[in-house]
Amino acid sequence: MNYVRKSLLGLGVLLLTAAVLLWFLPARWVMPWIEPQLHGLRLQQVQGSLWNGRAADVLAADGHVLGQVQWQLSRRALLGQLQLQLRFNGPQLVFSGTMQRLPGDRIALRETSMHVELPALDLRATSPLGQPRGDLQLTVDQALLQAGWPLQLHAHAQWRHAVMHTPQGDVALGDLQMQAQGEGGVIQAQWRDDGKGPLHVDGQLQLTPLGWRLDATLRPRQTDPSLRHWLTGLGPASADGSVHIHRSGGLAATSLAPPPK
Repeated sequence: MNYVRKSLLGLGVLLLTAAVLLWFLPARWVMPWIEPQLHGLRLQQVQGSLWNGRAADVLAADGHVLGQVQWQLSRRALLGQLQLQLRFNGPQLVFSGTMQRLPGDRIALRETSMHVELPALDLRATSPLGQPRGDLQLTVDQALLQAGWPLQLHAHAQWRHAVMHTPQGDVALGDLQMQAQGEGGVIQAQWRDDGKGPLHVDGQLQLTPLGWRLDATLRPRQTDPSLRHWLTGLGPASADGSVHIHRSGGLAATSLAPPPK
């Protein structure tokens, strides 16, 4: 009996020690298992615990510092209830948001925001329209994702000092704004300008997992020849220089109704 009692006591102490260690698990201890999932990113000067920690340096694959990151991970993750709050702060990218895993392999996002200087994205894909420049501010008030697609969405974005960088020079577009709503997996987005810039923008975009439809009108407010030349790359211009865009694609593109006038 004494042997059994001592064995149970030893097992209890071992389990208690393991629970305490897991509860206060230092973040640097788990980095060897986490970093292979970061697609080349490396975390240095890691402090705190797995549940509440920070990394003073987030390094890209080539070794340059991108910024610093802080996280708060709910201990309910031990019960399979993942809830993560993440903050990233860098000279060209700032991000913060909360993610929660829900039943049915769904992900809920809330109070998520991102500010990025578009040149920092280093977009290497070539396009006859050029490469976007300026500051992009994106805010997702709430979103419900399944397999990466928004079943529900409420978001808005602002593209400040919008510029398209082309081989012939930069084309200024002004400040553009976007509102997006999603319900039942169907996303409706509207693009507008602020009414003061060189380009009038009025666009509607519909998205589903099976198709998309874009209807937009772009009209120059000024006689800038570079802007008018850039617009001709989008389609034929009317007498006032405006370009009307009507495009769609995907299996269900024809089932998407045109936006209301």
